[in-house]
Amino acid sequence: MASVSFVIALFLRIGADIEFYSMDQLLLSTAVFTAVAAVVFRSMKMYRGVWRYASLNDLFNITKSSSLIVLIFLVLMFATTRLDDLPRSLPFINWFVLIALLGGPRFIYRMSKDRRLDFKLDRNLHQRIPVLLVGAGDSAELFIRDLARNDANYRVAGIVSGTAARVGRDIHGVEILGTIDDLPEVIKDLSRLGPPPQRLVVTSERIEGLEIRNLLDTADAHGMTLARLPALTDFKQGVGGSEIDVRPIDVEDLLGRPQTPLDRDSMDQLIHGKRVLITGAGGSIGSELVRQISDLSPASITLLENSEFNLYSIDLELSKRHPNLARLALIGDVRDRRRIDRIFEQAKPELVFHAAALKHVPMVEANLLEGLTTNVLGTMNLANASKAAGVATFVQISTDKAVNPTNIMGASKRIAESYCQALDLKNNNDGIDTRFVTVRFGNVLGSTGSVVELFRKQIKEGGPVTVTDPKMKRYFMTVREAVELVLAASALGSKNRDQVGKIYVLDMGEPVLILDLAKQMIRLAGLVPDEDVAIEFTGVRPGEKLFEEIFHGSEELVETSHSGVLLASPRVNDLSDVQAEIDTLSLAIENNDQAAAKAVIFSLVPEYSPSEST
Repeated sequence: MASVSFVIALFLRIGADIEFYSMDQLLLSTAVFTAVAAVVFRSMKMYRGVWRYASLNDLFNITKSSSLIVLIFLVLMFATTRLDDLPRSLPFINWFVLIALLGGPRFIYRMSKDRRLDFKLDRNLHQRIPVLLVGAGDSAELFIRDLARNDANYRVAGIVSGTAARVGRDIHGVEILGTIDDLPEVIKDLSRLGPPPQRLVVTSERIEGLEIRNLLDTADAHGMTLARLPALTDFKQGVGGSEIDVRPIDVEDLLGRPQTPLDRDSMDQLIHGKRVLITGAGGSIGSELVRQISDLSPASITLLENSEFNLYSIDLELSKRHPNLARLALIGDVRDRRRIDRIFEQAKPELVFHAAALKHVPMVEANLLEGLTTNVLGTMNLANASKAAGVATFVQISTDKAVNPTNIMGASKRIAESYCQALDLKNNNDGIDTRFVTVRFGNVLGSTGSVVELFRKQIKEGGPVTVTDPKMKRYFMTVREAVELVLAASALGSKNRDQVGKIYVLDMGEPVLILDLAKQMIRLAGLVPDEDVAIEFTGVRPGEKLFEEIFHGSEELVETSHSGVLLASPRVNDLSDVQAEIDTLSLAIENNDQAAAKAVIFSLVPEYSPSEST
């Protein structure tokens, strides 16, 4: 490059007049300049730079080296020829040319590696999770640059800055849209232009305390989650080993949409100052119910759980979260009617949230009578006790598998729905105040036994990740979002007497292809699907459907006053008819008669269509 720069500088200075200069002298000058450059480049360690990471430091080093070469060359030529054989402006022109020839290839290579020269249409752009950066400093620049060079699952929709000085400018093509105070307006503007940002990412280490809490409130209000980039000086302990290092996977990232915003007012009106009983309090849904309800200042909370360890865990968490809240931690089985009656006498609940259930489809298929006992008879025990105790609202948490069920779990939950519907209508006709509200939703991301937990474990073990069928689809929402909407639906049901006998259905968005979910989890773990981690198809399990439905074809869905909550009007049976069939079911369970139990299922759930493998 040094010799080429000398020749280019000569032509730029002399042009066609080069023929009047001694060729021997020009060649000698070029050789001297090149020799000086070789010595200076080696002494300045120019050959050690990694072009992949060329930066301003490299440009500064190139400038220093070029300046030193020109100065040494000037001294040598002045001492030998007094610069009579060359134009005196040549060294200065050569200085610019040499910097361009040394710096240009480095930065072109860097840009190509960072994919800044890739003008091809990014076909996967719509699948990437839009995020909004908070902070327009060095960390934001590093994050954007890293996304550009890697096949990342995120795309930066915009930036908000801590100061107004940088608003309107951009970092690597990403515009700084406003200040932190403008955040709500920025989110609304982005939502009008395309998919709304799903996550706020704090890039500045200076944002702490109250500012973080305000950002969290803003994120919650817009159905977003809040994350923070780790500091580059945060070192990880325990490097080494053969185990694959899986990055933490935030289940919110798997939704592909923002979560439904909160309606704190209606939730507070439902819970504040009330005595609350939660069944299955140690499970995924039950424990999140405990957390959110305890934050809304109830008079007391009674935790009912069949698992001693789960009950201990959630009771310990609640004692730290709200140490002054009155609470009871009770071991009990919803199938034990006498135990349930004693608990109601002791706790005197005003609100009951029934989350206890056997819900693992293959397990319930293999243990048919146990599933029916818990999901049907257990629900009946709770509902009857609630009516007898004058509970204001009983909330039955159901599942999308109750719609056109192909498995025992779904059919048992549909029978439980029918019983609560019939009770609700009977109470309304008899002028009894107890409301029976049923809330139906699909799969919960990250819940105990969910596919997300299975995939996370399989990825950590290095694979393979097992998918039942490439066409398998499911509706998903996070535990937090599901419980928030359950509380919102419960508030609607408790005060709207015109909605008796109906079922609240949570808007789950679009169904997710399980294969896409697996691939996305692998990428979120920093790995490449089918390269770092294999994907295997294992076949549909007993009782499973390829596609779940959140409402029956004959059910007309009606929007409610709360975004994310819909109202369905499924078939309703007379309470006496449902009670008679459940009594027959109870007798079949007592006699261990599976055939008789299935006959009751077909009678109460005529749309039940067991799969061939069941």
